[in-house]
Amino acid sequence: MRRRPLIVGNWKMHKTIAETRALLRELRAAPLPPGVEVVVAPPFTALPAAREELREGTIELGAQTMHQANHGPYTGEISPVMLHELGVRWVILGHSERRAYFSETDDAVAHKVRAALAHGITPIVAVGETATEHEEHATLTRVTLQARAAFAGLAPEDVGRCVVAYEPIWAIGSGLVEEPAGANAVIGSIRAAVEGLEQTRMLYGGSMKGENAAALLAQPEIDGGLIGGASLQAASFLAIVEAARARAQTP
Repeated sequence: MRRRPLIVGNWKMHKTIAETRALLRELRAAPLPPGVEVVVAPPFTALPAAREELREGTIELGAQTMHQANHGPYTGEISPVMLHELGVRWVILGHSERRAYFSETDDAVAHKVRAALAHGITPIVAVGETATEHEEHATLTRVTLQARAAFAGLAPEDVGRCVVAYEPIWAIGSGLVEEPAGANAVIGSIRAAVEGLEQTRMLYGGSMKGENAAALLAQPEIDGGLIGGASLQAASFLAIVEAARARAQTP
């Protein structure tokens, strides 16, 4: 079964409400290639405005993280109930910046995955290795452990409702990128590590941009991209979306 290409823009802590509206209007004005699914994840403050801008288009709305509880004394957090009410149907979980700067653990990611699924939100589970782990050839050990922890105890059919993004931490925002064949091999190993990932869409992140997207997306295991910096400008993001056209047309 052919997997539909998926391109996700993670805006991180960028874009005011006005800037969000302007960028989304640029994206909506462009003809998107058929067969390519596109998601943007603005900051929380811009989600209501983004929902308004995307109401008539085909671009879908995501969030950058969430808490696993529906409500409670969790100052500064956002629940899956709140996201669902805003029209959010995708959420990035376990991004390396959440793990590094906010002490997000594998166990926390696992709880969030279950909460997202319970509320009809598709988890995009990020896994990746540090520069040290990469140099010590510990990449496969690290990323497969993260994937197994995120989906531990889930039925294969529920695992299949998720998305996984492999983001080598050493490549994020650095301009460095894993070689296409190497990224493909890592993603293939992740896919084989957990029952249910056989037909799950697997994304590559870590400095994917217009110049290298086609080569990465030509790899059989790579179904799309989780895009950081290149998603902040319409031209650079649309170049990656366009690069996914060929994959969408592959039998």
